[in-house]
Amino acid sequence: MAIRVYNTLTRQKEELKSDGERIGIYVCGVTPYSETHLGHARPSVVWDVIKKYLRYRGYQTYHVQNFTDIDDKIINRSQETGIDALELAAHYAQDYLESMDALGVERADIYPKVSEHIPEIIAMIETLVERGHAYAVSGNVFYDVTSFPEYGKLSNQKLDQLQAGTRFEVDPDKKHPMDFALWKKAKPDEPAWDSPWGRGRPGWHIECSAMSNKYLGPEFEFHGGGCDLIFPHHENEIAQSEAATGRPLAKYWLHNGMLNLKHEKMSKSQGNFITVKDVAAKYPKELIRFYILSSHYRSELEYHDQKLEEVGRGWQRFNDCVNGLAKLIDEPQGEIGKLSGDEAVLLDAVRTAEAKFIEAMNDDFNTAMAIGVLFELLHQVNSYIAKGNNSLEANYVLHEAYQLFSKLAGDILGIIRPDEVQISGLTQPLMELLLELRTELRSQKQYQLADYIRDELAKLNIVIEDTPNGPRWKIRS
Repeated sequence: MAIRVYNTLTRQKEELKSDGERIGIYVCGVTPYSETHLGHARPSVVWDVIKKYLRYRGYQTYHVQNFTDIDDKIINRSQETGIDALELAAHYAQDYLESMDALGVERADIYPKVSEHIPEIIAMIETLVERGHAYAVSGNVFYDVTSFPEYGKLSNQKLDQLQAGTRFEVDPDKKHPMDFALWKKAKPDEPAWDSPWGRGRPGWHIECSAMSNKYLGPEFEFHGGGCDLIFPHHENEIAQSEAATGRPLAKYWLHNGMLNLKHEKMSKSQGNFITVKDVAAKYPKELIRFYILSSHYRSELEYHDQKLEEVGRGWQRFNDCVNGLAKLIDEPQGEIGKLSGDEAVLLDAVRTAEAKFIEAMNDDFNTAMAIGVLFELLHQVNSYIAKGNNSLEANYVLHEAYQLFSKLAGDILGIIRPDEVQISGLTQPLMELLLELRTELRSQKQYQLADYIRDELAKLNIVIEDTPNGPRWKIRS
């Protein structure tokens, strides 16, 4: 069965076709100037699952995800804090990696940084200037949008529509108001590098074109990112890359919907966000993944604690049943003959579930539907278990069911948590009470009792972290 994906570029589902077994993936990463928030987790978890599913289907993957470590927001934060811009960016890039580790997200094959690819960026800009797609003026270099007739094809708008619908500052150096900076002239106290046009730094968009070309070549399979990047970032990437190489940039453009907080896009610049580490301190990573994957990646997703608690009840039932199944079975011994009766019916249900799971994931990586398939199989498994059959045949089919859950829900989706500490509606208030008690004991210098609470919780896989903002807890991954 072929995998079909919704391509933003063509606005329809298309069959995945690759020139070989390796699938090239470029996903736009974060601008690391503040703590990693849950909005960053959505594309990361989604692409983590997509990669694992592609490998399950026999493909190899090579995943590139950049860090934009040169940017106005980083420079502004650097000037506010007095911390060197690249040092600040490196700190928050590490925060991102640790946050994704906490969610069980497999790391990309490479995380290129803008600051480490200035020669490649300059070389691509020089090519664009030579081919008449860019022009230098007053130490800046701008891309000429009128030189690329297909500009606007990703956002499905013509240049005059984009101009009318976009607010921009009037710049007398630009030939056209929609022209965008490839290279910016250096300002005092900003990071800068030598170039044929003088000291300066790259514009926002050119980095992804230069780095994707270096690590994936001029044309690759998947380009991903949030739907907020369709215009102008990805539109400009296409214009730059295709003008420089003469080839299509990516075959399939996949864009995830926004994760909202209080009905607004989660955004660091707006101060409307909750950090991954704060959420991971309250809830198991498998539940957070379950919450993200319970909706199709292209849909919007609303976050609030009550929503996660609601989703958590279904997730916990699922985990209780799968972990309970693990305790019932033994490794099958010897040959099992042809099955009949209830055992044959259940084994057929297991095979059917795997086929339905594949069908769901083949349909534009529909994780919500795939999870529904697993719940349906679990209901059938529970009905069989209730009959109390303890035969070798029963053990065999239940073992097959458990192996399937482990492979699909565990290895690919990452939503199965080993039978350790589970959450309930009382978990958070009880933990807050224990942390308050421990803080009071420490203030009274009763360190032995305070450490006893910490150590006993550690035995339950609950980790207490003492931070400058007070203690917090998390379930050990």
